[in-house]
Amino acid sequence: MIRERALKIALVTVGLLFVATVYGIVQLPEEETLQMMLSIYVTLGVFLLLAARNPSAHRSLIAFTAWSSFAHAAVMAVQSLHDVAERAHLLIGTLAFAVIGIALVALAPAKLPDAGS
Repeated sequence: MIRERALKIALVTVGLLFVATVYGIVQLPEEETLQMMLSIYVTLGVFLLLAARNPSAHRSLIAFTAWSSFAHAAVMAVQSLHDVAERAHLLIGTLAFAVIGIALVALAPAKLPDAGS
C-alpha cells in the first residue's frame, strides 16, 4: 500500500515536471529540435498523470518512462564529455533523469500473474 502510494506520488511529480516543459516549447521558438523533443515529454507527462490513477494498469508506460530516462541520462552523460561549456548543465540533467528512472523501476508495480495459467 505504501509502495503504491509512493509510485502514485512519483508519477504525479514526474508527470507535472514533464508537462512543465511546455514552457520550453513556448519560450524557445528558435530551438526547433528542442521543441520537438519537449513536445514528446509534455505528452508523456500527461499520460503519466493519467497513469497515476491506476499504476498497475500502466506498467508498460511506467517501464518505458524509466528506461527512456536511463537512455536520455546516458546520452547526456556522453555529451557532457564533449561539451565543456555545458558540462554542469548536462551532468545535472543526467542525475535528474537517472533519479527518475531509478525511482520508477524501484516502485514499478509487480507483474500480474498470467490469467491463462
